[in-house]
Amino acid sequence: MHTARIFLRAPEPSDLEFLYQLENDAELWPVSLSVAPLSRDVLRQYLENAAADIYATRQLRLMVCVQENAQVVGTVDLFDFEPLHRRAGVGIALQQDARGQGYGAEALHLLLAYAAQTLQLHQLYCTVAINNPRSMYLFESAGFQKVGTRKDWLRTPYGWVDVLEYQKVFTSAK
Repeated sequence: MHTARIFLRAPEPSDLEFLYQLENDAELWPVSLSVAPLSRDVLRQYLENAAADIYATRQLRLMVCVQENAQVVGTVDLFDFEPLHRRAGVGIALQQDARGQGYGAEALHLLLAYAAQTLQLHQLYCTVAINNPRSMYLFESAGFQKVGTRKDWLRTPYGWVDVLEYQKVFTSAK
């Protein structure tokens, strides 16, 4: 899966330090529902099982890499995969200096194609905090529709934040 600028690939053991930095970025914790840092050992164990089939693990993580130098700049995830209902949640995390450069949009485009064509999913969904306009724009631009609001869903150091629920239904999936 690739565009002229990026490609997606499976996680490898060499991604340990990148994942350690990304997973321990406290700015991302509210959206990932994390409340504590992850150890390198926990991430090492994750990487050992990351190649497992999405049908077995009910999740899939792909690394977002820049074509020019193969540098990893983020991850895209399918989670809560439901094979019977052919749906999954989607998440994107980019390192700080890669945000706002279009990598997320390209990665999401590739993930959508993979989900619809290869996995033959019927729909994807995501949750976006209302104080994250970049993510709202990203998912809306990719054809996700806002289907609801959860009030006071995320607790932040500054108070409670609502989240928007988005959904993309693939019309060609049967």
